[in-house]
Amino acid sequence: MDVAVAGAGPTGLFMAVALARRGHRVTVADRDAGPAADGSWERRGVMQFHHPHGFRPQIAQALQAEMPEALTALEDAGAERIVFRGGDGEPAPHAALRCRRAVFERALRGFAAAEPGVTLVQGHVDDVLGSGGRAAGPGSGERAAGLRSGERAADMRSGGRAAGLRVDGRDLPADLVINASGRASRIAADLRAPAEGGDCGLAYVSRQYALLPGAEPGPMNAPVGIIQTLTGYLIAVFLHDRRTFSALFIRPADDRRFGALRFPEAFQAAAMAVPALAAWVDPGRSTPITPVLPGGRLYNTYRGQLDAEGRVALPGLLHVGDTVCTTNPSAGRGVAVAFQQAVALLRLLDEYPDDPAAVALAFDEWCLSDVRPWFSDHVYWDTDLLRRWNGGDVDVTRRLPSDLIMKASEQDPSLLRVVGPYMAMEALPGTLDEVEPQARALFASGWRPAPHPGPTREELAATLPSAP
Repeated sequence: MDVAVAGAGPTGLFMAVALARRGHRVTVADRDAGPAADGSWERRGVMQFHHPHGFRPQIAQALQAEMPEALTALEDAGAERIVFRGGDGEPAPHAALRCRRAVFERALRGFAAAEPGVTLVQGHVDDVLGSGGRAAGPGSGERAAGLRSGERAADMRSGGRAAGLRVDGRDLPADLVINASGRASRIAADLRAPAEGGDCGLAYVSRQYALLPGAEPGPMNAPVGIIQTLTGYLIAVFLHDRRTFSALFIRPADDRRFGALRFPEAFQAAAMAVPALAAWVDPGRSTPITPVLPGGRLYNTYRGQLDAEGRVALPGLLHVGDTVCTTNPSAGRGVAVAFQQAVALLRLLDEYPDDPAAVALAFDEWCLSDVRPWFSDHVYWDTDLLRRWNGGDVDVTRRLPSDLIMKASEQDPSLLRVVGPYMAMEALPGTLDEVEPQARALFASGWRPAPHPGPTREELAATLPSAP
């Protein structure tokens, strides 16, 4: 069949290649033209494109299953395979990847463009086409109709289904439409129940560096680099491909004093004030290779496949990736959750090849059980983290958020039996309920994690110039 995919990000490209390898003809539409002739790539509208990413083992697992050659293409582009520990403490069966998001997307896009059965077209996706009960597609003799909001319900009642995309005013007929256009997608928004969640209250800023010749990486407490929560903010270093890395600050979005971090001198001075960052960004070890990259606000959102009445509003239209779920990226779950969705959706399309409504219902049910918990986990975690960053103590009168349960496992390793699989995304957040009372009892006893060396948020803010 003919498949139209909206969005040429990682999820859209993965879906396109996997569907083409199942014998379908796939066209991917994206307003971005791809890398320029000189190799530069702005990727306008994709704010996170140049920010640090963690590519968890679930991503390599999905690629290995569907298109193992893509892993070779990524390695040829500079991506490094690294071994994560699984939930049992043993090396995970699939490697994680260390690389920049731009390197990941560039390699995946080139791989998809060369795949027989996949066509990439540049253009803005205006709307979804609906058949209105008519056959749509090449040779049908009838032109699919672009659906305005008032026409969609009537189309559904008449037995209509998705029939393609309208791209820059031109029709792209298809038998199946995949919406992988990202977290800000407005495609067929009136055909879905409103999204849950919103701004998580955090903002971030990062900058990319390159290690100098002969320089060793700085201190690390994780395979990706180093992540530390200090008093009132979080810092991280993500080691990437070809001896590059990103330094990152995450802080409350409403603390306007940190707007000054977007200036290179202020960012470098703040990074040098935090020992874990200073060890990496010291001019004797590395040099900046990008401007400072403000990340804006971070979001936790979830949106299912169905309309407000719980119906499949337009069979043949399926939403996947960030159009379903986004989470605060500090835990590095975004692309992993998106690829897990893609794998599940492919399985359901194989299972119900002639029933797109059944696919939508089954996929919505799967997302509720296997994706929405990650959204809920971050909402609770981020809300409590902000409360603590603003001076609150650990609240032992109610369930601990996941970050504190993970912290407790550093003091009580017996918790790792349950915490380990959660950290590796081999088990859902609800599995932490088994050990949460034990972790809460540890905090109730008065124990607190030893603070990492470095200034508090108040002290760090005092070193910054006033932001206009």
